[in-house]
Amino acid sequence: PHRRFDYRPKTDPYCQARYTFCPTGSAIPVMKEEDVIEVYRLQAPVWEFKYGDLLGHLKIMHDAVGFKSSLTGKNYTMEWYELFQLGNCTFPHLRPGMDAPFWCNQGAACFYEGIDDAHWKANGTLVLVTTISGTMFNEMAQWVKYDNETGIYYETWTVQASPDKKSTVWFDSYECSKFILRTYQKLADLGAVFKKIQTNYTSIILFSGEPIYLGNETSIFGPQGNKTLAAAIRDFYNPFKPHQSVREFFVDLFKIIDRVILNHQFYLFYNLEYWFLPMKYPYLKVIYEEVPLPVGSKASFGV
Repeated sequence: PHRRFDYRPKTDPYCQARYTFCPTGSAIPVMKEEDVIEVYRLQAPVWEFKYGDLLGHLKIMHDAVGFKSSLTGKNYTMEWYELFQLGNCTFPHLRPGMDAPFWCNQGAACFYEGIDDAHWKANGTLVLVTTISGTMFNEMAQWVKYDNETGIYYETWTVQASPDKKSTVWFDSYECSKFILRTYQKLADLGAVFKKIQTNYTSIILFSGEPIYLGNETSIFGPQGNKTLAAAIRDFYNPFKPHQSVREFFVDLFKIIDRVILNHQFYLFYNLEYWFLPMKYPYLKVIYEEVPLPVGSKASFGV
């Protein structure tokens, strides 16, 4: 599972974002306890494109959650995404004079006033999923603070043994949709009752035999490190450019597929450790599948 950390490290000035993270972000307001707040599921495509027949039509979606206060009439959006864009969370920088790959990887929640209705409705989803009290909203806000301070690294890939539904999951991704699912689960645990509607999410899945633990940055790239392994990892990451647009990111994604299929190998950096993945058919899939809305863990009363 994705590891929790004690605190969020300071960001290195080397890590520059192409777009400012959360430019209009604000603190989560304290709601009046008796307020009734509508909760909306928001989803829209990141970028849809065709790439020959290799992967057909990719449904890469971005997820967020919206709130509307009955007392004030104000709307809010909450989402979770990369501080330095997707490429930086997926690929490291190979910096001159530095042996170890350098990662600019953090993800965090962003909260701001307003819901951009047109954006979510145009070719996506804006749908009411539940109604909560002001008290539940305030408890959720406390949880978001905890989640944000301890779950700090973005993880693009899910890694599992096969496409089979019951297949072993070696590594779980940690990205925008996972935050939304955690938020819904927290609300359900606080007593929210969700509507019965279909909800789908995007996953980028790698298929691999049992992963082999390689070590951390120091044990591989440090003075007592393994020079051969260090060179292999650097070589693997060499073709990819972390500073890039979403379109360029997908071009790099296909470079990865190419390498992975040719060499049946992938080096994964997860929870600050390196793993070797012995890749197997079908190597990589982008899937858009149903994940049901949660059911609470305690007896709940409808708001």
